[in-house]
Amino acid sequence: MAIWGAERIIAISEKSGAPGIGDHELVAQVLAQQDSAAFGELVRRHQSQVRNFLRKLTRDYVLADDLAQDAFLHAWDKLHTYRGHGTFIGWLLKVAYTTFLQSKRKSSRYGEILEEMGHDAEARGGQQMQQSEDISNLDKFLAVLTEEERAVMILSYACGLSHREIGDAANMPIGTVKSVIFRSKEKIRESFDIEDHKYG
Repeated sequence: MAIWGAERIIAISEKSGAPGIGDHELVAQVLAQQDSAAFGELVRRHQSQVRNFLRKLTRDYVLADDLAQDAFLHAWDKLHTYRGHGTFIGWLLKVAYTTFLQSKRKSSRYGEILEEMGHDAEARGGQQMQQSEDISNLDKFLAVLTEEERAVMILSYACGLSHREIGDAANMPIGTVKSVIFRSKEKIRESFDIEDHKYG
């Protein structure tokens, strides 16, 4: 499939509208007819989740939005590889995560972001967290985790994917996903002095 420009994705996603059709049907429509409007609807439905995932992963809104555009370009180009197993958003987040990893390998900018996150984590080290431990605190917790742990926790808690979907997105066995989540929770508990019953 030919690659679109970012402007075309934005323009078509704003005009699209097929609320009664499921993701799988839209994918089939795109593949059968190269239907740009159907793909635009998929973008419209999922762009916020893809952007939020990348924003939490990078902690840089500009970089995350650039990566989101790249991810949708890659999704358009590789849509024929989607086999319909699991949710479309799970597959799309895998594309977004791969786009992020490729960008990280090519750019030193991410290293600077990680360094800043490390300094932030040191400044907060040992700080007692408030009683409320909901999604709003996830960003604070992420700074003490490794890149892999952050990605898995974001996919689980921010994106709401199942262990199987996370495994597909991060290319790891379900058992490993569960281990990473358990290890991440333990690291967060120890770093922020949170008791077991407070963080589920």
